[in-house]
Amino acid sequence: MSVLAIDTATEACSVALASEGRVWTRFEVAPREHARLCLPMIESVLAESGTHREDIEWIAFGRGPGAFTGVRVATGIAHGLALGLGVGLYPVSTLAALALRGIREEGADTLLCCLDARMGEVYWGVYRRDDVHQRDDKGQPRLLGEEQVLAPEAVSAPGVKLATALGVGRGWSAYSEDLRRALGDLPGSVQADRLPMAVDLLSIAEAQAASGKSPQSPEEAQPVYLRDRVVKEKPR
Repeated sequence: MSVLAIDTATEACSVALASEGRVWTRFEVAPREHARLCLPMIESVLAESGTHREDIEWIAFGRGPGAFTGVRVATGIAHGLALGLGVGLYPVSTLAALALRGIREEGADTLLCCLDARMGEVYWGVYRRDDVHQRDDKGQPRLLGEEQVLAPEAVSAPGVKLATALGVGRGWSAYSEDLRRALGDLPGSVQADRLPMAVDLLSIAEAQAASGKSPQSPEEAQPVYLRDRVVKEKPR
């Protein structure tokens, strides 16, 4: 089985391909270069792995939250490939992928994921490892509450012990003091340079597939723009 993941929702452009038990990845921090880089990255992992496009069984993509243009790039490429190949899609949260990176790299159990949303706001999500007793790379992030876009001074993490939590994502470097004041302190550990990676989107989608969740059609698999949702939900 060969499966593909694409993420361009942040400053990073990232691709991952899994085939026959092996994974090939590409990752580059290149703001505003996603449209130029993404397709060559896909061709590169296909060539290196000896995989043909027709071998791909499904595609995962970063559905946001993130930069509007970046999210559209991954969505458009994933939709185009899925339609051409006749395969389904797994839209995956970029905050969930960021959380899984924290689990994979740091072994964290509780993760405060924060990305800079610009305009004085952050994308915020609190996640917990689905099995805190599991110390291998199969743990998956579980969202506590909901993902939000809000001012950094308005974030909250009810019930979370900050001393044992991991703050992950570039929002922590952009708004460190605001976040500290909002939470009362900083997490015990902060990885403020982290961005989502397609390899973690791939792992989340593989876990969904293994649990019996079917991929979506391109019509169903849509991006998520938290800022648009907030605007629509505000009372007149």
